[in-house]
Amino acid sequence: MHRNENDNDNDNYNDSSDAARWDAVQRRDPAFDGVFYYSVRTTGVYCRPACAARTALRRNVAFYDSCAQAEAAGFRPCLRCRPDLPPLAERQALAVAKACALIDASDATTAAPGLDTLAAACGISKFHFHRMFKAQTGITPKAYAAARRATRVAQQLAGCASVTDAIYAAGFQSSGRFYADTRLGMTPTRYRQGGRGEAIRFAIGACSLGAILVAATDQGICAILMGDDPDALARDLQDRFPHAQLEGADAQFDQTVALVVGFVEAPQLGMALPLDVRGTAFQQRVWEALRAIPAGVTVSYAELAARVGVPAGVRAVAGACAANPVAVAIPCHRVVRNDGAQSGYRWGVERKRVLLAREKTGD
Repeated sequence: MHRNENDNDNDNYNDSSDAARWDAVQRRDPAFDGVFYYSVRTTGVYCRPACAARTALRRNVAFYDSCAQAEAAGFRPCLRCRPDLPPLAERQALAVAKACALIDASDATTAAPGLDTLAAACGISKFHFHRMFKAQTGITPKAYAAARRATRVAQQLAGCASVTDAIYAAGFQSSGRFYADTRLGMTPTRYRQGGRGEAIRFAIGACSLGAILVAATDQGICAILMGDDPDALARDLQDRFPHAQLEGADAQFDQTVALVVGFVEAPQLGMALPLDVRGTAFQQRVWEALRAIPAGVTVSYAELAARVGVPAGVRAVAGACAANPVAVAIPCHRVVRNDGAQSGYRWGVERKRVLLAREKTGD
């Protein structure tokens, strides 16, 4: 059946595919953004399927595979949905990545750019930028800058003659500001000495997934390790904190271990225990994003990379997941491959499978 060109100016699709596209436009389905575009003859513009503008009459709509096709047909991009630009989520991720790069570029002689500067560089209002940055990374721009400087302190500690020199070399204007802004989890002197003088309590127990080691400083849990060999878990803890004073658990700490084991067995119970985790600024961003993933939900490594503002940094994100020192408390088991396959879990794929199954079923 021949279609009247007034009904549709694009003859590249058959009636069935046109019907599916029209249905997507009526539903404003974002899943089809970038898959096809539609033009409106009466306004002279072309849009994404999810455009929030009032739906046009079907007889005035035509469909195209690309922006180039729509523009070749004489239509201009809609100023509301901006089909000629990357999707909104991608634009936001790129803006956050740009802001992070500007912060990362600051050093001891260059103060980290403020909120006004970062927002202007991204072409976004200050209020919207702050909200977007926190939604993408889980932390504020100020917190990210502080974590980045804390990382520089950690790097400087090995080479500077004193802790004070390291603090100033990293860009802090005073030692007081360093202690107020950073989250190293221990004093810089102890950090520099590989945890020397730090008291860490630990205990090794058993759960349905095998052996489990729980360790904590006075500030919170610093390690949750799982495996088949209890001795190997103890050696792993010693390697992580080679100069710390490791202490056996007391009765009070046994209760903490029981809470962790209970959470492994029944994730729906939740676990509101303080953590004392130490990592680079980037690792902290990834770990914060992991903690924001609800139980029973999985994301891909690519999705997680976009959430922390580095859509091209899938490998780096996977590395941060692998460096996670607290199994289940920071739920790196909720990250899967792009095809949904369960792989890449440092404590074993089978444990990952069981944890995800328990979260989805509540058993």
